[in-house]
Amino acid sequence: MKELVNKLKGDRVIWSFVALLALFSFMPVFSASSNLAYIGHGTGNTLGYLVKHLAHICIGFLIIYWVHRVPYHYFRAISKIALPVVWILLLYTLLKGTVIAGANASRWIQVPFIGITFQTSTLASIVLFIYVARYLSKTKDEGEPFQVSFVQLWIPVFITLALILPANFSTTALIFSMVIMLTFIGKYPIKYIAFIIGSGIAMLLFFLLIAKAFPDSRFFSRVGTWGSRIENFTTDKPDEDDYQIEKAKIAIASGRLGGLGPGKSVQKNFLPQSSSDFIYAIVVEEYGLVGGVSILVLYLLLLFRFVIASHKATTLFGKLVVVGLGFPMIFQAMINMAVAVELLPVTGQTLPLISSGGSSIWMTCFSLGIIISVTKKEEEIAEVQEEKERRKVALQRLIDKQLAEENLANEESEEMYREEPMYSIEDNSKNPMNAVLNR
Repeated sequence: MKELVNKLKGDRVIWSFVALLALFSFMPVFSASSNLAYIGHGTGNTLGYLVKHLAHICIGFLIIYWVHRVPYHYFRAISKIALPVVWILLLYTLLKGTVIAGANASRWIQVPFIGITFQTSTLASIVLFIYVARYLSKTKDEGEPFQVSFVQLWIPVFITLALILPANFSTTALIFSMVIMLTFIGKYPIKYIAFIIGSGIAMLLFFLLIAKAFPDSRFFSRVGTWGSRIENFTTDKPDEDDYQIEKAKIAIASGRLGGLGPGKSVQKNFLPQSSSDFIYAIVVEEYGLVGGVSILVLYLLLLFRFVIASHKATTLFGKLVVVGLGFPMIFQAMINMAVAVELLPVTGQTLPLISSGGSSIWMTCFSLGIIISVTKKEEEIAEVQEEKERRKVALQRLIDKQLAEENLANEESEEMYREEPMYSIEDNSKNPMNAVLNR
């Protein structure tokens, strides 16, 4: 175990927080999956869902381990190549993805030969954030005209968002907000950011107008759901989403301070998405306010560690990568918790590392692997610098030792020179043999 821990590079604090969140997730998932177990096979046995979640978590940590060993600057070039591939996947998902109850909730594609579903928008967001970080770090000193940056930066952003929007408005809004934040941190001109925000709002309104003109089109079938969710959130009109929110609030109220205890949740049997979108309500019901606040504090500490990692990064690309991949993870968690307590309308965002699911866990782990790779690079630089200092000290010691030995040898030779009598071949006497006789 100790050897395995020693092989883990990068920020150990981030490793610790991620491990804590993953370990904590097993009990809520095991408990909250009872609803799925009753629907699936009518027995209520959730052991299979626990094993499945364990497999997802183990694969996720393998992804973190493999990715964190790759130098993070490799992703700089990969993002430019991967972006067109992501567009193809998003388009395929939009056209051929899984459809739920006849509505265009096409967010997943079936992976061939494996039989698992994959949410392509999560991969698209990672690639897009790295691409934006690459562009901002490349042009930090060039000051390119807005027309050039619009073509190279914003057109790829809008293409990606346009392919996600018809099926997933909340993810589109989250990605757009994070891109705006990333450009602000990357010192992109504020006047251009304001123009882009206005353009984004205008494009969204244009999309809604087209949806109103063609209400029967499958590409706009989710627009009615968005409108009804916002309307129900503002007017408390009862519907399916309101039912979920009410059950979530009952679960949170039942938890009180210490909770009902692990596995003793009642509302898990009534919440349709109790193991994913509304798992935070089950956490509070079973572990009380203490458990809910603890989860919140863990995410905030992880956010604080991301800030430290970004500050320590020696390159602008590294700083922006940590911000672009780390902050959306925390904001997604905040959105999930805010939905559970009815601070926001229902969005469908999962709780990272705690909610059940395959692709969401794996993509979160992929992002964490890249972030840890950035911290590993800084750790390696620090180790190299420390090694240089050690070599410098050792070399100075060798030089001092050599100089001391040379000084000692010189002193000994001078002393021997002083002890020996001085002889001269010069003879000032009258007898020429005196020199020989004296010797």
